[in-house]
Amino acid sequence: MKKKFWLFGTNLTIVVDEIETDGKYDLIDGIVPACVETPLHLHTKYSEAIYVLEGELTVYLENRTLVLKPGDSVFIPRGAQHVVAASGATNARALTVASPSGFAELIRQVGTLNEPDIDDPKINDMLLFLKVSEKIGDVIIGSPGSRPMVL
Repeated sequence: MKKKFWLFGTNLTIVVDEIETDGKYDLIDGIVPACVETPLHLHTKYSEAIYVLEGELTVYLENRTLVLKPGDSVFIPRGAQHVVAASGATNARALTVASPSGFAELIRQVGTLNEPDIDDPKINDMLLFLKVSEKIGDVIIGSPGSRPMVL
């Protein structure tokens, strides 16, 4: 499979998806530029596991904040509010497993296959992102910079 997409400044390669795993999981290789982070969100249909290969990721969860370095991992259960941020001085690279599958569909439908022209109005289509997120069971709770409420 291995298709590379660009999604909101991140470089995401779908290594395997629902077709190859019979819907059991997606495996994504992602490069996130320094200081880029996801919006505050949760997944209602799948859990997520992240394994850091390079750089540093900070994962903000409801009751803890984890700073992950190469070789570190985190499991984010279905329904957990979270933010994933490239918090180091350089790009971060990580493998993400979404189980069951779902994340690859978002990447395919909203991402662009080639490195995008920043002035292209078709990139970073927030309405499409929100529509597909809802379809796959992702709930956007806040914008980048928002943090989970402590329970």
